[in-house]
Amino acid sequence: MAYEVTFIPGDGTGPELAEATRRVLEATGVEFRWDRQEAGIDEYEKHGNPLPEPTLESLRRTGVGIKGPTTTPVGTGFRSVNVALRKELDLYACIRPCKAYEGVRTRFPETDIVIFRENTEDLYAGIEFERGTEDNAKLREFLAGLGAKVREDSGISIKPISVSGSERIVEAAFRYAERYGRRKVTAVHKANIMKFTDGLFLEVAREVAKRHPDVEFDDRIVDNLCNQLVSRPEEYDVLVLPNLYGDIVSDLGAGMIGGLGLAPGANVGDRAAVFEATHGSAPKYKGQNKVNPTALMLSGVMMLRHLGEEEAADRMERAIAEVIRKGERVTYDLKPRRDDPTAVGTSEFADAVIEEMERQ
Repeated sequence: MAYEVTFIPGDGTGPELAEATRRVLEATGVEFRWDRQEAGIDEYEKHGNPLPEPTLESLRRTGVGIKGPTTTPVGTGFRSVNVALRKELDLYACIRPCKAYEGVRTRFPETDIVIFRENTEDLYAGIEFERGTEDNAKLREFLAGLGAKVREDSGISIKPISVSGSERIVEAAFRYAERYGRRKVTAVHKANIMKFTDGLFLEVAREVAKRHPDVEFDDRIVDNLCNQLVSRPEEYDVLVLPNLYGDIVSDLGAGMIGGLGLAPGANVGDRAAVFEATHGSAPKYKGQNKVNPTALMLSGVMMLRHLGEEEAADRMERAIAEVIRKGERVTYDLKPRRDDPTAVGTSEFADAVIEEMERQ
């Protein structure tokens, strides 16, 4: 049976990374029917919409997509394509494994954590009131009536955290832990200060944990967690966090395993899942066949697991790990020196992974 998958090349270096990943996925022996769709800054410049409706329609139909990185303009233009996808498809769980592979230079070789970040609430919900506007003034007046004075020259963001939103992300983290034999789920929060938002998140997490007695549960205040991650990473397994903390800790985890070039990701909801690298589109390297495709390839491994193709996923991950361990046919960022003349390009890295799979 062939799986129909929405294939979004992205922009910048995205198309090169996506093509390399597509070749490796096909080399696993799993059959795919790719429905190619566009998104990103190139699509915006051509047609004025970075996320066209046909792309969304394809994802709604197939229920699964793999996406190359896309550019988000800073300060002007459109908002993030990734944020738009999460909102349109209710992809409430951002899943980011952070696993150190032999051959990668890192001070944290024992790192093997999976981060579940809630995608739809918290300060990233986009409920903001610009400084100097009438709406801002009305809100400050309302807050003053409640005894909460806000400076006149303030911008204001609202932080909603709900029982339902918290419950489904914590439940997803526990289901993942049970499926993959993970021993512990840690809820991360700032409930000591934000008692009615983070406190609610923690309260819900504790209730959900009671439904999963075979998985250990604990919690950590987010600043303490960051300290402990870099001092005792082996103590952590699955982390579940509200949106903002999840975004920050995800990048910390990526740094611990060698950088964003090694960090895969997925945005998953009840009706659709989109798999993508954690890093950006690196437009300055566009067309140079230079950027490390590992993050997107490992996102492809996650997609195979989502589809139930565990054996193919294991083969693909082992092959990627072996290419990295050998260190011979890897991109410049995986070499001891970035100017190493033996570094290979994006496409050649994919060739090496395919050859490793053929040896298994």
